[in-house]
Amino acid sequence: MGANAGIGRAVAAEFASHRYNVILAGRDLEELQTLAADVKLRHSVSAQAERLDVLDFDALEPALAACLAAAGDSLEGVVFCIGYIGDPEAARKDLNEARRILDTNFTGSALALEILARHFERNHKGFICAVSSVAGDRGRQSNYLYGSAKGGLTTYLQGLRNRLYHSGVHVLTVKPGYVDTRMAFGKIGARQETPRAPARSARTRSGAPFLVAAPASVAARIYDAVKTRKNVVYVPSFWRLVMFIVRSIPEGVFKRLKT
Repeated sequence: MGANAGIGRAVAAEFASHRYNVILAGRDLEELQTLAADVKLRHSVSAQAERLDVLDFDALEPALAACLAAAGDSLEGVVFCIGYIGDPEAARKDLNEARRILDTNFTGSALALEILARHFERNHKGFICAVSSVAGDRGRQSNYLYGSAKGGLTTYLQGLRNRLYHSGVHVLTVKPGYVDTRMAFGKIGARQETPRAPARSARTRSGAPFLVAAPASVAARIYDAVKTRKNVVYVPSFWRLVMFIVRSIPEGVFKRLKT
């Protein structure tokens, strides 16, 4: 879910390459139908598109019911890749922008996951994988609305993992760092999600900043983590150490930093 975005598109392709049939859900149904046709042609699997907008709270249950009905009894799990960085500068003045950031990354996402959790809990099998962010590990002035919402999502997933474990349902939290997607690089307010100048100067052979992960590599990591039933994964894995160091900085020092 969230298949219109870079990570979601890559996840659909990754699972399809391993012979999984896929349901692609997101806001832009026309784009998803084109993507589904491409996935079906490339990987010779069933691929369908369904519309889902986590900000349309009244339509969440029927939209997810349509997704579940389309998947039928063959549904093995869900990968939830919905997120919105937004414009943090504008959100300080515009409560509508602030609300969109908070509702997309936490409220709408948690409500959608709660509906899906009921389905898997009843069936006593399956997996739920949701993409959070390293931004949720510690609040920074540059993106504290986005970070706090993702931090809330991470905590929600911890509780959901505890709850669904007893039903045999696996819950995976994915915490990406910088990912080469439209959300990270295509928005004015997204500069806090891109590396600083030193990171940009160190490049891979492909020309991308070395700290920036390709969506395909994130998708491969997600697939492996689902298959090995990991609880929490950082993508790339070095972010676990980076965020441990960031979390270890005393608050008296951290609040003075320009982050």
